[in-house]
Amino acid sequence: MSKFWSPIVSTLKPYVPGEQPRIANLVKLNTNESPYGPSEKALEAIRAAASADLRLYPDPIALALRKAIAKRYGVQADEVFVGNGSDEVLAHAFAALLKHDEPLLYPDISYSFYPTYAGLFGIDAVEIPLDAAFRVNIADYRRPAGAIILPNPNAPTGIGLPLAEIEKLVAEHSDQPVVIDEAYIDFGGESAVALVPKYQNLLVVQTFSKSRALAGLRLGFAIGQRPLIEALERVKDSFNSYPLGRTAQAGAIAAIEDAAWFEATRGRIIASRERLTSELEKRGFEVLPSQANFVFARHPAHEGQALAAKLRERAVIVRHFAKPRISDFLRITIGTDEECERLVAALDAIL
Repeated sequence: MSKFWSPIVSTLKPYVPGEQPRIANLVKLNTNESPYGPSEKALEAIRAAASADLRLYPDPIALALRKAIAKRYGVQADEVFVGNGSDEVLAHAFAALLKHDEPLLYPDISYSFYPTYAGLFGIDAVEIPLDAAFRVNIADYRRPAGAIILPNPNAPTGIGLPLAEIEKLVAEHSDQPVVIDEAYIDFGGESAVALVPKYQNLLVVQTFSKSRALAGLRLGFAIGQRPLIEALERVKDSFNSYPLGRTAQAGAIAAIEDAAWFEATRGRIIASRERLTSELEKRGFEVLPSQANFVFARHPAHEGQALAAKLRERAVIVRHFAKPRISDFLRITIGTDEECERLVAALDAIL
């Protein structure tokens, strides 16, 4: 510990991102990146934006991008907030909306950035256990709360809640902000954006990293009624007025408008997920029902960490979490069919 640190620094438990290894002929299935490149229209827009105009600051309110997102989701531009990846959007939400006298609630097995942000912003939080089938039970959230954040589908389990259950949660907590983190919604879930006009306490957060294959560009957004969006804007403009560069805004606009690419690519990933699930189950794995671009699976005869290590020896990287209840599970990103076949072949050699 350095004597120059602010007092809070020594108390933080930073989020640990997925490894980005440099291994020859690697099958990288550990960080839920898209196995396919971005929309060619997005790449063309990025190239066009990489001009002498980069000497100029970007639009600080990203109005053109917000209009494009609003058009796609049937809301108003001033009901859209954009940021440098959904992680930044979530961070602003923690600061702007989720700190109250009563505790923040979120699942005990969930996105591990939530406790990190709670610690950073000094938010009292209570983790609500998933049930025996690793599902979120809305009834368990009927308790005193200052705010709620819930990923849907959940990560790392991949299990989603139907929209009716999300609406029940939002309606039952009408006096508290409810943030629904939809990083994986496009792979089988039903977005809560449709509920935004009805509920003033609902904020929905999404990302361009997964279903639009722009993880390297860092783009996220939130949709909610104007007072919630204004709160995010006030935090942003107290932190960084220019979070999205010119190339990022241009690429995101083109990506959100390329509906044909979006539908075709997510359809391929969903089909590959179903095939991989079937292959894993044939080999004795328990695979949780996934609505994400990954599966969460365990084998009754193999400890999770050891299995991940043996896959790594065969240049196949998956994600393992050394946490109670899920230490024998592996989170496996859906790759191309060829990558999934290499994973299955490696498992056959191990099993």
